[in-house]
Amino acid sequence: MKRSPNVLQRLLEDSSLLSSRESIDPLLLKSVLGKHFGLSGHFERLGSEKGHTFRLKADASEYLVKVSPSDEPEQMTALQIGAMRYLDDAANALPIQRIKPTLDQRDSVPIDLGDGTCRTLSVFCFVKGLLWEQMDANIEQLTKVGHILGRVNVALRLFRHPAAARSLVYDIRHFLHWAGLVEYAPDPKHRLLAKRVLNIFEEVVLPRLPSLEMQVIHGDYAPNNVVVDPHSEVFVKAVLDFGDAVHSAVIFDPANTVAHLIGRTQDHPWHDAFAFVAGYEQSRPIDDSELPLLPVAALARLTMLALIRYWKAERAPDQTDELLASAEYYWANLERAMAVPLDDVIARFCSRAAAPGG
Repeated sequence: MKRSPNVLQRLLEDSSLLSSRESIDPLLLKSVLGKHFGLSGHFERLGSEKGHTFRLKADASEYLVKVSPSDEPEQMTALQIGAMRYLDDAANALPIQRIKPTLDQRDSVPIDLGDGTCRTLSVFCFVKGLLWEQMDANIEQLTKVGHILGRVNVALRLFRHPAAARSLVYDIRHFLHWAGLVEYAPDPKHRLLAKRVLNIFEEVVLPRLPSLEMQVIHGDYAPNNVVVDPHSEVFVKAVLDFGDAVHSAVIFDPANTVAHLIGRTQDHPWHDAFAFVAGYEQSRPIDDSELPLLPVAALARLTMLALIRYWKAERAPDQTDELLASAEYYWANLERAMAVPLDDVIARFCSRAAAPGG
């Protein structure tokens, strides 16, 4: 595959990462929420990678209010909402964040901001609790988190949407186009790590892409998108944010999560990942021919997590320190994960008879 910086630029644009971040008139927001949802209360602006997100405290209830990015096509926003609505209808027992419908039972409304753009506003029930990233989950809990993603993937098998074939920059199948970001990393050691992962991906995963099982996947089942209750037997309280939902290789969904779990400890860099994948396979077994691709795809995603921080730092100078510190964290994890021979990691994933996390 030719590694083109022009393709990367288009992917960033298509993923709405270059959209304007101009503020929204709070009076307009209150008017729309009151008219269409019958809601009013106190707003709190929350951080978000794209678009605008608010926490709304209305009487005894709380909600998450999302306004789509200025350049995101309506169909793209509809994909996220459509996937959540589908799961609510087809697999209601799954702990998916619920959509708050309008007074006339729509899942979202268009709003004219008066700047020549029309965006989509949607409201979700706010889920109180800990984010998975806020606690150190044990092996049993990691297995439960994996089990839920497997169930989500099973439930989405028959989901179809016209926008699902989107070009999403975070879709791991586009990883080779991220080569254009490698030079953003100031440390030669980190650039070398990224190039090693790019080469492994090109050798191992790229030839298999046409034959991989495909469907709509969550796309970002990360520790900041899962609400948990450590005191509950179920553990997973809610799965959030389907904003990166995309039709892609199913194996990339658990790989996205594994990227956040590997390299966090020096002695056992893949320990947590083994437990998560064991739980995933309880509900959705991975084909023997695809399982060896999972650790490579996870290394690719982890490299993406590091590289994107430099690109973001250029666009948000006020967040530079935080972003660069985050990049260093991911590079350290990547280095520890790659210190384990890949053949050993693959063998351990394929050794399903072993105890989870062993």
